[in-house]
Amino acid sequence: MFKLLGGLKQYFKWQDIQTDNIVFRLHNTFTTALLLACSLIITATQYVGNPISCIVGGVPAHVVNTFCWISSTFTMPDAFRRQVGREVAHPGISNDFDDEDAKKYYTYYQWVCFVLFFQAIACYTPKFIWDAVEGGLMRMIVMGLNRGACKEQEKCAKKQILLDYLLTHLKRHKIYAVRYWVCEALCFVNIIVQLWLMNRFFNGEFISYGWDVLNYSDQPQEQRADPMVFVFPRVTKCNFYKYGASGSIQKHDAMCILPLNIVNEKTYIFIWFWFIILACFLAGLIIYRAIIIFVPSVRSQLLNARNRMVPRNVAKTISSSLDLGDWWIIYMLARNLDPIIFKDVATELAKRIELNDADDNDQNEKKRMQ
Repeated sequence: MFKLLGGLKQYFKWQDIQTDNIVFRLHNTFTTALLLACSLIITATQYVGNPISCIVGGVPAHVVNTFCWISSTFTMPDAFRRQVGREVAHPGISNDFDDEDAKKYYTYYQWVCFVLFFQAIACYTPKFIWDAVEGGLMRMIVMGLNRGACKEQEKCAKKQILLDYLLTHLKRHKIYAVRYWVCEALCFVNIIVQLWLMNRFFNGEFISYGWDVLNYSDQPQEQRADPMVFVFPRVTKCNFYKYGASGSIQKHDAMCILPLNIVNEKTYIFIWFWFIILACFLAGLIIYRAIIIFVPSVRSQLLNARNRMVPRNVAKTISSSLDLGDWWIIYMLARNLDPIIFKDVATELAKRIELNDADDNDQNEKKRMQ
């Protein structure tokens, strides 16, 4: 198992240049690795062990096992609340009396490993899109200044190049910021859509799955019905038909054990809680971005909070003079540059912005005089 999951370690490598947010990485990196790990574990359990074992008389066991696995099995929902050992043999197992409407069929278990894999791809898609459109811009303009241990002459030259870039490309970074925020919104949409699709995948029983498990212990003993067993039954039924010696159709009623559902029920209870928590984080992140966009006064405070070495007047000058896209580039530089280097860059940038504003005011005054 260690060798099987060892290939996922690349998703947890430390990024020396960060172009995204920690919640963004939780969605794209951690959740992707989590879903891939669950898919690998379930795949190994499914194809290395025996995913189904059926008890039936008169028919070879391996034939019934194969048939019931590739077709479907069922339970009787009204039998989940009956007393095991007296009224029913196992939860959900009772006489069906050939009533098709009373049966609840389970066909999802063959597809769980594939669904988890495609969920992982969907979670990684926003990062893939962002990496493609970002194009390494942040790494290019940082130029290794995320590490302060370099020669002073080299450091000064790189700071000068960075300042020239920022002043030359003013008001050209709005699309850069908007693309990133769209990718963050795409993460939230992805989680909501996945919750909805998983609810459809489990016949409308996934949305309340976590709450039902939490409330299970609070119910009276005589009214308890384990929600994990209800969604992921460990014992099910299967009907196998074959021709008898005289050509008549014979029905064989099989009782099947699904050990794979022990893994499935634990996997999906963890996924349920993680997706709900992640959806809350992403919703909070979208609200936070909306505040940055529509309340410009908070930008200077955020910039100062990112690097306390930057004076407040410098943060205020930068935030009030630059547009939203340029401010976002400066904010991301505060996360990637060495703190002392960023303080020097921000201070010099504020001075040049004030000089440019003063020159523009002088030119406007001369035009008025003329």
